[in-house]
Amino acid sequence: MNVIEHCEHLVKDIYNQFDASHDFQHIERVRKNAQIISSQEGDVRHDIIELAVLLHDVSDVKYNGSEGKIKEIAILSQLDLSSADRDWIVAIIEAVSFSGGNEKVAATIEAKIVRDADRLDAIGAIGIARTFAYGGAKGRKLYDWSELARRDMSEEDYRTKKTASVTHFYEKLLLLKDLMVTDTGKKLALQRHEFMLSFMEQLKIETSEEL
Repeated sequence: MNVIEHCEHLVKDIYNQFDASHDFQHIERVRKNAQIISSQEGDVRHDIIELAVLLHDVSDVKYNGSEGKIKEIAILSQLDLSSADRDWIVAIIEAVSFSGGNEKVAATIEAKIVRDADRLDAIGAIGIARTFAYGGAKGRKLYDWSELARRDMSEEDYRTKKTASVTHFYEKLLLLKDLMVTDTGKKLALQRHEFMLSFMEQLKIETSEEL
């Protein structure tokens, strides 16, 4: 079993304990997105990208609370990697999170690829499905048109306030198109972004109180 297979074996059960918005199917889609972007971005460390994708949500605070990076570090310690590669993967994972707009710099092309690959899975049809899956798991309203999207919020505010699922579109999903950092990611994001705009317009029509 090579290092990627070993990592996949260690993370799969963790993800399948999460709700459908962050299960192992999410990881498989992000991995596919990363492969597509990587194929257009020149010389990259494909193994580092794939390992970062496999690990990027295992310690997500939405599911792990105060445990933070414990699961991520524990898994990395079991993999046959150099300390430099472990540190590289940790840095990539830290740069992936949106964090309410308080994201860290993606310093390498590998970090940029993983970030864009993950964000592609947050928009378009699958992004819509994941948003409502997560909202349902957390008992959130589908929509609340009176609720204002927050700007300049702290990471804690972003993670703790229980807003309606549709509000999340305005606080994150509709912003991601302009936050893509690879040329390929930017191109792939356009159609998905337009689909979300169409969905939001239809949702407004169907939930209008006017006859």
